[in-house]
Order: sequence, then structure tokens, then C-alpha cells
Amino acid sequence: MATIEQKGMYAKFPRSGKNVSFTHYCPGCGHGIINKLIAEACAEMGLQDNTIFVDPVGCGVFTYYYWDASHISAAHGRASAAATGACRARPDAVTIAYQGDGDLGAIGFNNAFQAASRGEKFGCIFVNNSLYGMTGGQMAPTTLAGETTTTSPFGRDTSLTGYPLHVCEVFNQLKAPVYIARVSVADTRRIMQAKQAIRKVFEIQRDKKGYALLEIIAPCPTNFKMDAQKAAEFCINEIEKEFPLGVFRDDTTKAPEESSPVEPSTSPLLAPKTVPLFASCAELFAEKDAIEPAIDDNTFAERRFKFAGYGGQGILSLGLTIAEAARLEKRHTLWFPSYGPEQRGGSANCSVVVSGTPIGSPTVEHPDVLVCMNQPAYERFVGDVREGGIVIVDETVPVKVDPPAGVKLVVWPAIRMAEEFGVPKAANTMMLAALKKLNCTGLSGESLETALVASFKKKPALGEKNRELLKKAEATA
Repeated sequence: MATIEQKGMYAKFPRSGKNVSFTHYCPGCGHGIINKLIAEACAEMGLQDNTIFVDPVGCGVFTYYYWDASHISAAHGRASAAATGACRARPDAVTIAYQGDGDLGAIGFNNAFQAASRGEKFGCIFVNNSLYGMTGGQMAPTTLAGETTTTSPFGRDTSLTGYPLHVCEVFNQLKAPVYIARVSVADTRRIMQAKQAIRKVFEIQRDKKGYALLEIIAPCPTNFKMDAQKAAEFCINEIEKEFPLGVFRDDTTKAPEESSPVEPSTSPLLAPKTVPLFASCAELFAEKDAIEPAIDDNTFAERRFKFAGYGGQGILSLGLTIAEAARLEKRHTLWFPSYGPEQRGGSANCSVVVSGTPIGSPTVEHPDVLVCMNQPAYERFVGDVREGGIVIVDETVPVKVDPPAGVKLVVWPAIRMAEEFGVPKAANTMMLAALKKLNCTGLSGESLETALVASFKKKPALGEKNRELLKKAEATA
């Protein structure tokens, strides 16, 4: 265990295989402040050896690298369910669930709500930055009316998506919770108040008084697209206006405080925007240079692709390259990723659909083309390939399961070629060479090359290097 002087944090964080002394949070992120306050409270109260933290899927997923205590990693939205099991199995311990607004407010809401309703003896620290932070800043249940996110580019329209979810106010209707409060970490005074509230949550769990919910308003400069100071001001002037700070319940005998109604924001940042009834993806998401829309072509049959392997093998990038090549040819296309919470080494796959007509769904259950970079991926998906399809598998994969009848199997030395060419990370480019050489995408080689280079637009030299590797692989194999 670390000393109290280290305030409950490990001295070094062995994240991503390296011992570093900095967290993964973006500059100005509220999570970093909150993590420090939690670690200090845990250490200063002498609870490190008797605390179980339940870590979420979200920006706080790596807290087990930071807090010097016991940890359980829960599936997305299930931290409150895992905390229920922990506090029941170890009633002597202090159990703390750490969740974000996307994690608790959306997929995990009923888990958290029912745990609070039952009065489970754990504390829930709930970070509200009004959006999904880890996955790119999408609209969350707590997103403000009129707030722009990646999935509400014209601002949240309450007539379509409802109003922001007030978790404290909803939970305050329940009988069992003993403490419900909302604080903020947007400035120094607020941080000091948050520190006291966090200590109170630990005290309640130490003394086995019951369920406690602490909501913390936190800035997210990256997804707000603001600097740290403006992000903090946005929390104070806009988010706190929608979600007033205060203690809603101090114990089971105290009547809930009534919160006053909040007038709609008059901020220019949240001003109502005209929402078109219909808009193309190019209009919604393109930059100033508008992307040309797809052109319907009934002669181009829909093609379905599945790319699968380990995280870190460039599986998702390979799928994006095919989707981008299709866009360049003005085909309708969708890319749909699926991956585990691990940064590297976990399972990863993505689906790509390319069509001459509008696409109904991004899911691919029976691919025309399956590309596999490891054995688990091959054995999981090979049986799904439709008759007449093709499976391209790296030569390192033991082919112990035959593909379905009528499916062509191609063994390709992607990993070996990448290593022989001196660029081990380019195995996905070697797989693209297989797709190009086998002519199984329905897309031109020129488009595939252009899309490959475009995937390295932030590092142009790497783009050209991979183009050379692509051509070399085609000539070698």
C-alpha cells in the first residue's frame, strides 16, 4: 500500500505497459480532480485497505491504475449491480461505485435506480459532464437542451429527444437513500465543497448508514471544444443552471428540499437552432468542404464485410479504409465497430456495408467477405459467411474449422510480410493488399490506395509509406 503522503494514489501508473506518473485524462478534465479528491479522502480516513472501488466503462475505466485500493471492473452501465454484489459479499468493507452520466444515466440507469431504491449500502459517485466523453462526445441523457454534441449537431431538440435527466431529483423520490447531493469541480471553492461531500460519502459507508449518491458536475474541454477556463465557465453558467448544486437529502428523516424551476438558457452557446426535417450525413457531419453525397446505382449489389482480430492490429482502421474507398466512389456505406474495453489485446471487429442503394442496417450477420487476423476471430465468424463468399485469414491462424460449403478460403501472410518489410504494425495494410489483389471489394484499386493514404492524413509520410508497402505486398505474395 502507498503511504498517506501519496494520498491514496499509486506512485506510478503502469498503464499501456509503461510506468508513468500522469493519468490518461485530457487537460482540464474534471475526472482528474475528482480522482485526486477520492484518493485523498480514502487515504486520509485510513480506508484504503478496506475499500472496494467499482470501476465503470467510460473515461474512469482506468481508475484501478490510479487508486491504491481494491477494484472490480464492471461492464458498461453495470457498476451499481457489481457494487450491490460487493457490498453484500463484503458488508464489512467500504464500497464505492464510480460512474459517468452515459454509464449511469443511460444503459445503467435502472441498475442504479433499483440499487438506490433497495438502499444498498454503497456510495455512488456520479460524474456529470453532460455527454459521452470516452467515445467522442455524443449526446447523453444529461445533455442540455440546445447543447451541440457529435450526435446532436444542431443542438439537443427536446421535442425529439426529451429533456435532460435529473438523476438526483429522480432518486430523491425514493425512500431508501440516506444522502443525495450535487456538487461541482469547476472552480476552487466548488472543489473544496466537493471534497467535503466525497468525505461524507466515505463516512456514510464506513458507518454503514445506507445508500449515498453524489453527483459531480465536471468540465470536459475536449468534447465541449473549449479551453479549460471556458469549459469550467460553461459548467458554472449553463450546466449548473440546469442542474442546481445542493444537498437534496441528508438522512432518511429529512424532507427533500424543493428545487426551483429553471428558466431556459439564454446563452448564445445554447441558442435554439433550426433543425431540418431531413438532412444528409454530409450536411450533418462534414467540415466546410462538404462531402459529396452517395449516388444511387441499382446495378451495384450490396456487399457486406466483416473484419476481426485483436485490438491493436488495425482491424477497425482496415474497415474504415474500405468504407472511405466506397465513399470516394459515391457508394452508400456504413462502418460499425465492436471492441472490448482493453486498449490493446482485446477482441475487436467491425462491419462494413457498401451498396448502390441506401442501407437499412449497419449490422453484418452473414458477410460476403470475412478477414480474420487471429484464431478466435476466425472460429467465431467463419460459420456466418454466406455461400459464394470469401474468407481471408492470416497464415498464423490454425484453420481447425472448415468454412461453410461454397465459401472460398484464402490463407494470406499478412503478419509475416509486415515483419519482413520492417513494419510489423502494417499487417492491416498487408490484408488490404489481399483484398485488392483478390478483387473482392467491388471497389477500384485507385480508391483503395487513396483511402489508405487518407487514413494517415495527420502523418502524410506514413500514408505514402503504406502505399509503397501495399504495392510491394501485391507484388510479393
